[in-house]
Amino acid sequence: MTRPQHASIGLVPAALPYRMTGLEILRAMMAGDIPSPPICQTLGFALTEVAEGHAVFSGQTSYGYLNPYGTVHGGYSAALLDSAMTCAVQSRVPAGFGLTTLEFKVSFVRGYVADTGMIRAVGTAINVGRRIGTSEGRLVDDRDRLLVHATSTCLIMDLPPAPQAAPQP
Repeated sequence: MTRPQHASIGLVPAALPYRMTGLEILRAMMAGDIPSPPICQTLGFALTEVAEGHAVFSGQTSYGYLNPYGTVHGGYSAALLDSAMTCAVQSRVPAGFGLTTLEFKVSFVRGYVADTGMIRAVGTAINVGRRIGTSEGRLVDDRDRLLVHATSTCLIMDLPPAPQAAPQP
């Protein structure tokens, strides 16, 4: 599934992870049925592809992301890769579970600047178990040149019991 832009910004409604798989949530986000997270608006990137074990976030480089030396700040690269790698794991998580990043390692191999243009963070799940998921990511430019690569470990958690609706009088 591919979508170029996020339709709305917000948080996933609290009840959805109890009844939807991670992949279903990500597909609904791409379709605009549920909002994209606020970080997408803040950093100007979007989930543009998702499949089981695979997620891609795309963003446009700009002056606002530069460090004092004129290259794109490493935190921007890390945020895109963390999003792609975590969503690659999320796409394989069943309903009733959540996840969070435990750790990630980023290796910068090529600097890039404001006019680099469109970049893509491609996340691939390596192994997804009951409690731990691992993934890898590659940040590439529009000519598919490797800029940054990374690995990640995610903690997969049981969600607390679903909130019960209040009884009707």
